Order: sequence, then structure tokens, then C-alpha cells
Amino acid sequence: MFENEMSEMRAVLPGYAIDVGAEPLERPARNSVGGWPFLDDGEEWPECFCGERLALFFQFGIPPNVEPFGGDHLLVFHCRAHNDASEPEMTDDGRLVAAYWDAPQPPYPRPFWRVMLQRHATQPTRNREPSVRALPLTLRPLADTLDRHGRGLPGFKVGGTPSWAQDPEYYRCACGADLVHLCQVPEGWSFDVHPGLPEQPYTIHADTYLMFLGNEVYLQACPAHCDPAAVWPVNQN
Repeated sequence: MFENEMSEMRAVLPGYAIDVGAEPLERPARNSVGGWPFLDDGEEWPECFCGERLALFFQFGIPPNVEPFGGDHLLVFHCRAHNDASEPEMTDDGRLVAAYWDAPQPPYPRPFWRVMLQRHATQPTRNREPSVRALPLTLRPLADTLDRHGRGLPGFKVGGTPSWAQDPEYYRCACGADLVHLCQVPEGWSFDVHPGLPEQPYTIHADTYLMFLGNEVYLQACPAHCDPAAVWPVNQN
């Protein structure tokens, strides 16, 4: 009985399914695929190590009850020219290395993505993301239940419990805080791009881009907010 009660308690973690609309956006929206990034004052649009500006794949405001990130604004950027899997580099005491969001990703000198939690993002940038088609996102409450292995429902979602394609992975931030699950992107989830753009390496279709080779992605973020980029993308398939 106790185990059943504990399982039910874990299953009620607040979560929201993320739906992508079909009607293109013509003006800034805080919840979007592509579109106009909402960045804190003084925050620059991030660049890849290759010098190319990273593509905004999606962004949204995190609902207040998704703790400890409620009210933050999540932005996920990824290079269109570099499509690979993320590999964590750890310290001897089991933490992610210092400034892991900028640490080398062999064979690359730095990551080909940037995930950001902005706390004061009130205004959109002047320029729109040029590659990924701007589409609206809608967040709707999700009754995220656990299966017998303790995995949550699959799908594109924020909060709730990861569905874990493989064994669960947990990481500790360089600051010492245990990272907390924030968002999940399903395996093979593609993002529409404008016609005529260069094809992304290792993608499925010429008119779409993938993140992290199309792996299932679990974003884990630092609950201490030690840095706006203190988010680790766990890849599984």
C-alpha cells in the first residue's frame, strides 16, 4: 500500500503538454517555435563555435506551478550546421564541469547549442529567427501518470516525469545543486524550416531540422539558477 501511495504522489507532478500550431506567426509571441527570441536585457543572441548564429528552435514561458522554474522563460537554440549528440564531461567528484554550457564537446571546441532560462525577458528581439518557421506553441495541463517502471508519459512536454527511453540519468550542476527535470522533446521531433535553406546534416527531411540527431531530449536545469545557461540536454534513443 505504501509503495502504491508513493507512486501516486510522484505521478501528480505538474506537467503541461506542448502543442505546435499550424498557422504561421506574423508577430512576436512568447510561446513559439522559431519566431522572435525573448531575452533578458543585455543578453545576446547566442552563436555556435563555428561563428554562425544559433537557430531558435522553440521558446515558452514556464507555468508558475512547474517548480522551481515557474515564471522563467525557456529558450532552446541549436546550430543548423552542426547536428550531433551531447556528451557530458564530469569532474572527479561527480559534477558537470565548470561552465558546462560552454565546455568542449569533442571533436568540437564548444557546444553547438545553448539552452537558456531567462528571468526578466519582457521584450522580443528586433529580428526574427530566419531558418525555423515561426509557429505558435500552446501549453495545456497534462495528467502525467507513471508506468510500472516509474516513467512518465511520452511526448513534447514541460514538467511532469521523463519518459526515459533508456535508464534514467541524473546530473549535478557545477555549483553543487542536483539538476531538475524541466522539459522533454520526443525522439525524431522535427522543426519546419523555410524553403531553399541548406539541408541539415544527418536530418530526416530536407525541409526540417532536428536537435541532437533527433534523439529524445530531456532538459535538466539548475534549481539554483546559478547561470542562465545552466541547463543540460540529456540525449537518449
